[in-house]
Amino acid sequence: MTNLSGWGRFPVAECRVIRARTQTDVARALSQGPLIARGNGRAYGDSALNPDLTLDMRGMDRMLSFDAETGVLVAEAGVLLADIIAAFLPRGWFPGVTPGTKFVSLGGAIAADVHGKNHHVDGAFGSFVDWIDLMGPDGRITRVSRDHQPELFGYTLGGMGLTGVILRAQIRLRAVQSGWIVQDSYATRTLEEAIDVFEDHLDWLYSVAWIDCAAQGAHLGRSIAMLGRHATPEDLPEARRSAPFQVKRKRSLTMPIDLPGFALNRYTVHAFNTLYYHLGAWKAGRTLVDWDSYFYPLDAIRDWNRIYGKRGFFQFQCVLPTDSARTGLHQLVQCIAASGQGSFLSVLKRFGAQDSRFSFPQAGYTLALDFPANDRSLALMKTLDRITLDHGGRFYLAKDSRMPSEVFAEADPRTEAFAAMRRETGLDAAFASLQSQRLGL
Repeated sequence: MTNLSGWGRFPVAECRVIRARTQTDVARALSQGPLIARGNGRAYGDSALNPDLTLDMRGMDRMLSFDAETGVLVAEAGVLLADIIAAFLPRGWFPGVTPGTKFVSLGGAIAADVHGKNHHVDGAFGSFVDWIDLMGPDGRITRVSRDHQPELFGYTLGGMGLTGVILRAQIRLRAVQSGWIVQDSYATRTLEEAIDVFEDHLDWLYSVAWIDCAAQGAHLGRSIAMLGRHATPEDLPEARRSAPFQVKRKRSLTMPIDLPGFALNRYTVHAFNTLYYHLGAWKAGRTLVDWDSYFYPLDAIRDWNRIYGKRGFFQFQCVLPTDSARTGLHQLVQCIAASGQGSFLSVLKRFGAQDSRFSFPQAGYTLALDFPANDRSLALMKTLDRITLDHGGRFYLAKDSRMPSEVFAEADPRTEAFAAMRRETGLDAAFASLQSQRLGL
């Protein structure tokens, strides 16, 4: 038995863990009872925890084929995006969609249908998936795609590993001409100005904003909004054009200890946010940023989740539809600022249209914030849940660790159909997690 948690370190569960290296190992594990597959443990909550049996897929991490003309890659579920970038960026290819960490596994990216800074242009990770080899309860492997068993394919994208064990998949990478990003950044005085930046620059491939959730009054929601696109050789200084993919390797830092709970409070968060905002305002304008710094700033600090101490943290992430986003976001940020529990990791992104079976995104704005795992945070998030529901929003399962089932069901009318599909096909008896049990999936 092994103590396991998600990246948020809450909850911690004692789990029986089996490590799979082949599909025979997966079939053998399935014969032992209900399980959940686990990638690299980057889902924040309990979606990859099953005390009875958690199947560790990191041993299945081979890249099986690659077409250098089209960027089509076939790889096993345990491959990390970091592995893909290391192998193919020097050849001019980059993941079509990436979340804020490169240490997510391919299977995890599919199961959560992760999104990135380009959802308003490209949609979520599933937009770049051609097919998935899925092992069902009986050990049989089915290749699902948009043409073959499209319903099961659609439910697997964002299905949190509850439709079968993802063994391998074919994905399409994006052709790029350098390892650099052209970034335009704006310091906005309010949340409304930040939204205006998004709406005025929908033609940029990437966009994201950091929000000062501790600021109040006239500065409510002041932000640093950052737009980005892959740099061409012509965007680079003369000295870099001969080696456009060469980026200086950074020294990796590690969070050495769990910070004590009192270290993160309204005063330290306010001080950090004020400094970060003014530093961002000072640097506003056009710059060239290397791919690692632009997409994965937090990956530069190993074990950064220790900042929240041994008790861990919750992440609240919702998406509000475009029509109600401005008023809903204003209420969310106002509530957080007034509570004095403002997070220093507060991220706003624009989503484009997405019609999917069970994936999180929908057209509108998504807001993500971290809070220390304690009773005050839980009470605050109940209020944030209510504001989200009142504005037609829904919640991201890859970040969830505490949501009540009735809140999730009210937020997402697709929940009932997903649970019914699992019951009718017998998937509910074979695949389960603490999260699926908590949410009644």
